[in-house]
Amino acid sequence: MNLNTQKILRTLNPNKVWLPVVISLGFVAFMVLSDEEFTPQKLNLVFQARYLPILGAFGVLILKEAAYIYRIRVLTNKDLSWTGSVYVIILWEFASAVTPSVVGGTAVAVFILLKEKINLGKSLAYVTLTAILDNLFFVFLAPIVVLIIGVDIFPDSVRSVRGIFITSYSLISIYTLIMALALFWKPRLFKWVLIKITSIGFLRKWRYDAYQHGNEMVWAASLIKGKKKRYWVQIILATIAAWFCRYLILNFLIAAYNADLAILDHLFILSKHLVLWIVMLLSPTPGSSGTAEHFFIQFFTEYLNDFTLGVTLLWRTITYYPYLIIGALVLPVWIRKVFYKKKIA
Repeated sequence: MNLNTQKILRTLNPNKVWLPVVISLGFVAFMVLSDEEFTPQKLNLVFQARYLPILGAFGVLILKEAAYIYRIRVLTNKDLSWTGSVYVIILWEFASAVTPSVVGGTAVAVFILLKEKINLGKSLAYVTLTAILDNLFFVFLAPIVVLIIGVDIFPDSVRSVRGIFITSYSLISIYTLIMALALFWKPRLFKWVLIKITSIGFLRKWRYDAYQHGNEMVWAASLIKGKKKRYWVQIILATIAAWFCRYLILNFLIAAYNADLAILDHLFILSKHLVLWIVMLLSPTPGSSGTAEHFFIQFFTEYLNDFTLGVTLLWRTITYYPYLIIGALVLPVWIRKVFYKKKIA
């Protein structure tokens, strides 16, 4: 794995926050200009929210972050302090916000853990395990909600959504299966397969990388072998809690503008949000900017009507923009802490 410091720091560059913001706001501006029935009052409708559900949205947002912080601390066997855990999650979220979902932030996450004094083998193991746990949430839950709800879970206005969902879900499933088998079952077989594949003529230039990645997987697998049941229960429950809290934010936001939602409506919203998230994973833009706003409108207009555009902005303001801002502010502090060893008051 390439952990070149300069390359990683370029990925974490605070100046990168402007691109996703411009794309996101540019899309909203496009929607405004292309809507012949748009009036400024449509955006002003966002201020007509009921306050209690808005407070609930912020409450589950805090719970989500707490679950992630708790999980990374347990994952590292408490080698990571609470303060270190907070830094790791903030910077990990920031890296995810400024890079496309299809690129991911694995190398960045490993780099952050390394600088928090977790050795390379453990850092690789923890980051790989985190990715597997998160992906398993989608892999198990998505087919259940699609089978129960059926095609009604997809918006009629964009027929391509089904194809994007199937493609994204298939890629996640294949990746998760391969990584899970490599980490938990046959890491040496995984290494052997990688080396054999990269022995083919036009793939030879990646053979050294494959050899290195195979060794890393063998190392990571050895470090998580023999973990106690309590360890697995804690990190699995924390993963489930974090993702449900992430999705519940939107339920609270929609409830702030629609007081007539029944329990079944909330289950539909949760299910649609899960499908939306899987669709967003294929987005080529940083933090799915533009893509997220576009598909949000297609999925949830039926619950929001004239409130849709304003709530789209509110949703991103609560669930996306804070990670850009907080990450950009925290990053220089963290860099001073880990590179220059200055004591942060």
